[in-house]
Amino acid sequence: MNKRNNFLKNIIKYSSIILGAGILAFGIYNVHSRCAISEGGALGLSLLFLHWFHISPGISNLVMDVLAIAAGTMILQKKFLIDSIIASVAYSLWYFLFEITGPLLPSFKQRPLVAVIIGAIFVGVGTSMIVSHECAAGADDSLALIFQAKTKIRLSVFYVMSDTVVLLLSLSYIPVRQIAWSLLSVMLSSLVIALLCPKPKT
Repeated sequence: MNKRNNFLKNIIKYSSIILGAGILAFGIYNVHSRCAISEGGALGLSLLFLHWFHISPGISNLVMDVLAIAAGTMILQKKFLIDSIIASVAYSLWYFLFEITGPLLPSFKQRPLVAVIIGAIFVGVGTSMIVSHECAAGADDSLALIFQAKTKIRLSVFYVMSDTVVLLLSLSYIPVRQIAWSLLSVMLSSLVIALLCPKPKT
């Protein structure tokens, strides 16, 4: 009976992680990337390294992901590594699928507020479905989970802090107007995460 219950729990868990990765990839591809909404966190940092130091995002993003997931594996539960690999691979596969199928939503480029709201919902819901199982789809989620484990402060607080810092640094080469919409997107997606993810235990 216990084996059956564990099997069902794992089915539900990994289905949630994979679906969450799909929702996240859908929002990033169909809204963020098409509407020029900048990213904070590791992705935004990789673009900053590209602009100022000419380091390819393919290299910098990979290094940050590996280091963050390695740190998460040492600090969090042992299953963190396996679960995070599944989440990361699922995200990549979903994103690749959306690239093949092409855009599934109309362009909101001329309506940035609509893009910000819709994009934030997809990112917030997708991220919540992944990190609620204490695994990560990248460096941002890994560091957020470590931050929560060590400080008992909510995940959403870390996302706001890290994304805001990176976006403010990005003002060195990105127009203020674009950064303003991106900051709003960060705030809204963090609010969604705060609503969907339970408070850490004290």
